[in-house]
Amino acid sequence: MVPRAEFQSYYGRPVIKAPSWAPRDIAGYFFLGGLAGAGSVLAAGAHFTGRPVTATALKVSSVGAAGLSVAALIHDLGRPSRFTHMLRVFKPTSPMSVGSWLLGVYGPAAGLAAATAVSGTFRRVGAAATLGAALTGPAVATYTAVLAADTAVPAWHGAHRELPYLFAASATAAASGMALVAGPIRETGPARCAAVLAAAGDLAASTAAERRLGSVAETWREGRAGTLLRCARTLIVGGAAAGIAAPFLGRAARPAASVAGLALLAGSACTRFGVFAAGVASAEDPRHTVVPQRERLERERAAQENGGAYDPDKE
Repeated sequence: MVPRAEFQSYYGRPVIKAPSWAPRDIAGYFFLGGLAGAGSVLAAGAHFTGRPVTATALKVSSVGAAGLSVAALIHDLGRPSRFTHMLRVFKPTSPMSVGSWLLGVYGPAAGLAAATAVSGTFRRVGAAATLGAALTGPAVATYTAVLAADTAVPAWHGAHRELPYLFAASATAAASGMALVAGPIRETGPARCAAVLAAAGDLAASTAAERRLGSVAETWREGRAGTLLRCARTLIVGGAAAGIAAPFLGRAARPAASVAGLALLAGSACTRFGVFAAGVASAEDPRHTVVPQRERLERERAAQENGGAYDPDKE
């Protein structure tokens, strides 16, 4: 009997090329896009339920975050023309192409909503722009998860089902945090509820992603990525709990809400930077490219021996 072969790559080199994206630019782009998109959804809710201060604050923060996210993307691309060139065609099968057009549609709507809210003019136009930004906001907040999962990077592609839900929860946490920081206590009830849902969604999605990743999940638990993702869970859960408790603290309510909001924002940022770091770590370690393929072959072989067909989509 030949002993089971131990995996070795060619001179220990990675099997795939690690992402060349700059972490500060692209992970920041992920975070800011989530803050912008989810913020527009909460802004619309505040606008149409009579919470004007919170609505205006979220509209302004959303357009600011959208502008900074585009700036981060362009900085990573190197030249502004590379971003505008992506708008020359619309390719539904390309997450980057769809995302560029989403930003192109979302940005003007969010900008018009913020401008009319600050100036107090053209209220009907502002309401329509607010609704338009809210409709495109969820896609802006989550399409970056599809963009990452559509690569060969094991820690991203292996969690392609859970990653959009994790990014949605992270974006909701960021938007809720911004509402708690910028809005008066009397107007932040829905934001506090959204923060609780975001905390639950973040925990559920990250746990499911690690379960699906199998051996690759160690990149989510160890090193820089593990530290960031553990901090993210602590900050988001703690921020949500502090946000719920804030209205009952009397004079300390306003400071407590601000601290809770900052914790939610920081937790959301840690999630995006942690997922990015996990992807880079999984690409640089050749084990995480070959071992998942071996595990898949073993499951396929076991299914055939049991008289069934292996369907990876049912995992």
